[in-house]
Amino acid sequence: MSWYDPALVATFLLVLDLCGTFVFALSGAMSGVKHRLDLFGVLVLSFAAGTAGGLLRDVLLGAEPPPAIRDWRYIGVTLLAGLVTFRWSPIINRLRSSVLVLDAAGLGLFAVSGALKALAFQLNPVAAVVLGIMTGVGGGVARDVLVSEVPEIMRSELYAAAALAGAAVVVVGRHLQLPTPVVAVTGAALCFGLRLLAIRRGWRLPTAPAP
Repeated sequence: MSWYDPALVATFLLVLDLCGTFVFALSGAMSGVKHRLDLFGVLVLSFAAGTAGGLLRDVLLGAEPPPAIRDWRYIGVTLLAGLVTFRWSPIINRLRSSVLVLDAAGLGLFAVSGALKALAFQLNPVAAVVLGIMTGVGGGVARDVLVSEVPEIMRSELYAAAALAGAAVVVVGRHLQLPTPVVAVTGAALCFGLRLLAIRRGWRLPTAPAP
């Protein structure tokens, strides 16, 4: 069976989407634990972080009702992530830096899945890259806004730029008719690697001079 088979591509997109949802949900739940929220608050943050990017993508594509609401698996993985994080919160609390790592992983997975789904809906390459970026940053923005923090995309090192790189790899790879798993893994790895390097080395885009 070819990787260009629509059914196989749809299954791959579902797996990629669920992985991104779970990873971002973990980062949301960890943020809730860090801010000393109760169980309900942690679960709300887990669901919001895990599904916001996908919801935005699907609404813009006209995929209604969005899978994050229609498919029980999306709700299930976000609740599982929240419960696991809440149960082992003392351990999670000692690993606060892991929020950044999980956020980087979720960013890469969602940037790739957003671009792939946009291409599946026959969007042009530029629109696919833009939708990949929006899908990648949506969960992190929802998480940070709910805990009254400035979103990472506004203040952090190469956040949206890393998502742009990952989505662009997907669009170029599919234009060259490379296998979907290859371009997906390459794009996600590039986004993840850029984000981690930016955190470690302090790479950031130029900011306006202070008045």
